Amino acid sequence: MGAHILYKNVSAAALAVALGFALAPDFAAAQSYSFTNVQVEGNQRIQTSTIVAYTGIERGKSVSAGELNDAYQRILDSGVFESVEIVPRGNTLVIKVTEFPTISRISFEGNRRIKDDALLALIESSPRRVFNPTVAERDAAALAEAYGAQGRLASTVTPRIIRRSDNRVDLVFEISEGDTTEVERVSFVGNRVFSDRRLRRVLETKQAGLLRTFIRADTLIEDRLQFDRQVLRDFYLSRGYVDVRVNSTNAEVTEERDGVFLVVDITEGQQFTFGDISVTSEMSEADADEFRDVLRLRPGVVYNPALVENAITRLETLAIRKGIDFLRAEPRVTRNDRDLTLDVEFVLTRGPRVFVERIDIEGNTTTLDRVIRRQFRTVEGDPFNPREIRESAERIRALGFFETAEVEVREGSSPSEVVVDVDVVEQPTGSLSLGGAYSVNDGFGVAIGLSERNFLGRGQRLSLNISTAQESEEYSIGFTEPNLLGRDLQLDLELGVSETDSSFSEFDTSRAFFSPALTFNTSENTRLQLRYTWGEDEMVSRGDDSSGVPLAGPVIRSEISQGERTNSTIGFTYTFDSRLNGLDSNSGYLFEVGADYAGVGGDSEYVRTTAKLIGQRRILNGDVTLRATIEAGAFSWQGDGFSRSIDRFVLSPSILRGFEPGGVGPRDQSSNGAGGNYNDFLGGNYYAVARLDAEFPLGLPEEIGLRGGLFYDVGNLWGLNNANTGASSAIVGREGSFRHVVGFSLLWTTGFGPLRFNFSKALKKEDFDEEQNFDLTLQARF
Repeated sequence: MGAHILYKNVSAAALAVALGFALAPDFAAAQSYSFTNVQVEGNQRIQTSTIVAYTGIERGKSVSAGELNDAYQRILDSGVFESVEIVPRGNTLVIKVTEFPTISRISFEGNRRIKDDALLALIESSPRRVFNPTVAERDAAALAEAYGAQGRLASTVTPRIIRRSDNRVDLVFEISEGDTTEVERVSFVGNRVFSDRRLRRVLETKQAGLLRTFIRADTLIEDRLQFDRQVLRDFYLSRGYVDVRVNSTNAEVTEERDGVFLVVDITEGQQFTFGDISVTSEMSEADADEFRDVLRLRPGVVYNPALVENAITRLETLAIRKGIDFLRAEPRVTRNDRDLTLDVEFVLTRGPRVFVERIDIEGNTTTLDRVIRRQFRTVEGDPFNPREIRESAERIRALGFFETAEVEVREGSSPSEVVVDVDVVEQPTGSLSLGGAYSVNDGFGVAIGLSERNFLGRGQRLSLNISTAQESEEYSIGFTEPNLLGRDLQLDLELGVSETDSSFSEFDTSRAFFSPALTFNTSENTRLQLRYTWGEDEMVSRGDDSSGVPLAGPVIRSEISQGERTNSTIGFTYTFDSRLNGLDSNSGYLFEVGADYAGVGGDSEYVRTTAKLIGQRRILNGDVTLRATIEAGAFSWQGDGFSRSIDRFVLSPSILRGFEPGGVGPRDQSSNGAGGNYNDFLGGNYYAVARLDAEFPLGLPEEIGLRGGLFYDVGNLWGLNNANTGASSAIVGREGSFRHVVGFSLLWTTGFGPLRFNFSKALKKEDFDEEQNFDLTLQARF
């Protein structure tokens, strides 16, 4: 079997016919011909009558030389002949043809990145059809384009044929995939306000880095470049640069075609702020002043189209609550170039009287219709609101159940009605995750997770997680119903067991728990969670050391002696998050307060309350992030007997850096009777911690993924009035004192996950505290 280079004989055949006419003076000079007989030679699969029909020549009818040439062209254009020759012989027209071979099979060689089935779907040629060189060339171009879409610009595809018997051929596409084309450098032209480094963080396309084996965002992909143009424009618009233009994105390919230098040309323009904000009404039932009161826009704030959209939503939502149908809020912007402000007048007008006739959903084979329908605030028969339909489409896409979700509106059975068409393409929603974890506190561990985000097509979440580390294990199963009883009410159920074997304590723990919770929105920015938790836990003794001395001190031993205890707890968490409305991408704050009461049955009775406030702001064009966190808690024992260390608060390094888990707070330093002292942490009833963080670039190449951070923590853990300490005077730290810690962090974004290296130094501490000057946390998923 020999492989032959793909050939094209059409041009050669045409040239032969032309030369035949030139060399046959009687034929060329004749003005017309008449044939009583047509003879076809060389055809095997194509019937003679079919070929004669292609000519369009009737027997006995006079035809010109031009009509003969047209007949030749019609036969050739049929696409089934490799060569065609027309030879007049008196009153006989001889047609000599060579048929294209039939494709026996199609194969691909050299492809590893794209499977055969995916390549077959891209080509026109197919087995048992006539081979056509032009089509094969088109197929090769389509395959090369598919590789180019994956960033492999150096790939080549060459079609070849292998001759078989009976005029059959095997069509082989020889593929050289080549390496992906890396983006060696991303630079910008025309940017004055934002640095290249800051703008590179906006783009999804990244520069080639050390970890490109795991992070392939540095591959040049055309679709990604188009997306980057849009996000870059959105970045400027959200910061008040309304005249921004992304003029071009030029990719200069290296000679080896394995790398490009990407240059983005930008015209930034000037930054605008909001000027006068006003509301006028063209509807008698809509009071402009009342609608003006619901706006949160203020003059002097940097202009952001998202703020305008949010204001329109507020106005139209108020209209719905007041029963005013078809109200539309139209923003009319007046530009003031002198002071760089934009006056916005919201005009309340009556929109067209159009109703939603029905909502049609297609493409969902697994997901139930009601899961999609409940993303609409509009139902059949309601007034049509284009903005609400767009927001519904975004909610459908945000579910994460669909590869694509298109929502279109078309005219219904009458001009006053519309039909909303929802066309979705589902994607897998189940996942199996295998991971590894490491931390200074818990050591190495593995994590296995099974998760289904669209259980039985009902939009429910079902998960099974197994997490093991050297010093802790947890096995849990979780279930979430996001729309209980068809309302915006989330139900969470969690069931699990856990065990710890910590080197930072002189006892082990075991726990089993079951916790249902209900969560719902109470306003635009607030959520409330109500929960119940049943738990059974136990402190487990580790016995004595080799000399027979108990490993745990008297306080811990008394708590261990309590054995298994059950807790039946009800609680709530109230959260206010300014980031939910997305009005300010550079700043935000979170406030969270919660309380739990144990005593609804069970062996324990106590009240535990916590509060947290986090504020964050990005400065210097977003390069530097400042964050402040304040949190506190109080524990009050209400029942008989005594509380235990596992009931009270224990500060971990995630709350107060610079110390081991349980490294600060009250401790039992009683004598162990063998010439030494115990040093058991006991937890505390109260704690208060403040953390200040600053994160900033280090000036290193961005592709390395390293950022720096400075932090200052101050915190205290105190109170032990409900512990079984007896009259012992060996308890230290009851009254507490504030510890002060400073430190430096390295933040490294890697292909394995985010790493955080904390180097800390306690400026103020107690002699009995246990410091931890270095902390590393690694979370890996693959």
